[in-house]
Amino acid sequence: MAEHFTLRLVDSRMLAPAVRHLGFERADGQPLAFIPGQFLQIHFHYDDGTATKRSYSVATVGDGHSPVQRIEIAVSYVEGGAATKLLSGLNIGDTIEASGPYGRFCLQDSDTHPRYLLLATGTGVTPYRAMLPAFEKLLAKGDREVVLLYGARNETELLYGEEFEVFAQTHPGFSFYGCLSRQPRAVPRPNDRPGHVQSVLQELQPAADRDIAYLCGNPNMVDAAFTALKEFGLPIPQIRREKYISSR
Repeated sequence: MAEHFTLRLVDSRMLAPAVRHLGFERADGQPLAFIPGQFLQIHFHYDDGTATKRSYSVATVGDGHSPVQRIEIAVSYVEGGAATKLLSGLNIGDTIEASGPYGRFCLQDSDTHPRYLLLATGTGVTPYRAMLPAFEKLLAKGDREVVLLYGARNETELLYGEEFEVFAQTHPGFSFYGCLSRQPRAVPRPNDRPGHVQSVLQELQPAADRDIAYLCGNPNMVDAAFTALKEFGLPIPQIRREKYISSR
């Protein structure tokens, strides 16, 4: 159930040249109950006093089901953006207003298909970071597979990329593909792919009896991947979508 609360900044670091990782705790000391895949809304005002809000997926890696004390998000900076002005100016100890959690871009207990196809661009990868503990439990059963296709222009923009690489190395059944559309890594890795994430689907050959797909990030990627997956025969209920739209 969604609540309104005050968040206090306790951690901040740059993930990429234009993306900042922010860690908050509730000012009232209470933990946040959320389902991995859900998002918060940050409430603030434009310079003219008009109220507005922005949505950010919770990136916190907890145990997959318990409330968390640390509330982490990844924020893309938009030139001239009102939310960018607010969040880029926060110092440790500063507070903002928020509400949540919201959304249904979550794993479902009723899913029994053997493979999860996760596609993301930009900060659209953050819900998958929060889902890692849930995938760990699924993979432990030995009858599931998880493939994460993450698109970026270059390796500096693969947010949390090393965390996903380590998870793949330590969890058989989890594969991480870095799809680099502009510039390859200086030292390429075996699962790197050139081009956009949806172009790798041909290699993976999605099938209706095998796959559940999750698409999160740039609307153009989400739409292109949605079309491609339907052409492979996936029914619409097996394709979950969350579009990230940059707002000023």
